[in-house]
Amino acid sequence: MEPKIGIVVCGLEENRQFVTNPYIQSVRYSRGVPLILPLVRSDRLIDEYTKIFDGFLFCGGGDITPLLFGEEPVKGNGRTDITVDLFQIRLMKHVLKTEKPVLAVCRGMQILSVACGGTIWQDMSLMPGKVLDHMQQTSSRSEVSHRIHTEPGSLLHKYIGSRLYVNSFHHQAVNFPGKGVDVCARAQDGTVEGIELKSHPFALGVQWHPECMYRISPEMRTLFHEFISHALINSGRPGHNKL
Repeated sequence: MEPKIGIVVCGLEENRQFVTNPYIQSVRYSRGVPLILPLVRSDRLIDEYTKIFDGFLFCGGGDITPLLFGEEPVKGNGRTDITVDLFQIRLMKHVLKTEKPVLAVCRGMQILSVACGGTIWQDMSLMPGKVLDHMQQTSSRSEVSHRIHTEPGSLLHKYIGSRLYVNSFHHQAVNFPGKGVDVCARAQDGTVEGIELKSHPFALGVQWHPECMYRISPEMRTLFHEFISHALINSGRPGHNKL
């Protein structure tokens, strides 16, 4: 049986909840069952989500409300939606307790960090030193923007190698990664590009968008395939998914 992957809704727009298509396609092409996981305000339903799904994909989206990581808003902070933020952070905390596989992309990586007590650079102009332009302007989201380097011994190093060219669509970045969270990849300017939880079987965040590069990059396909493989193992546990 193919594992059921909860693709966490990206956000709200004009009273619509949405997920962009490449996330759905990448899960399906990797032999997972993609199911969109809508925003709810009920802890009981969030508990049901953690029982039903074998793995969770947290997607990109808008900025995170600074108060949720202990800061006041400063110049450069973008549009936020605290309803989406609170739901995703709460869900992430519940999911991590189950030790079910988590792949967190772009904003999703920042949600992973904040859920573990981390902080975010509200705008990359606030970072020290000379910072690359991480908001690429290209005709296709599958085009590459800059290089990243992974940490030896990390899951990310195992899956994609020591160096990789990636796309880039963000103006915020992880600052303090959070309790129990290791930085496993950085850009040339030092920007955090990957994080993972060492104590977790598979909880991995990447700052770029692998779903947009799925068709052209074997490394991005490997990343999704490993995520789905871990979810498949999880789905075979005795008693799993019995509500």
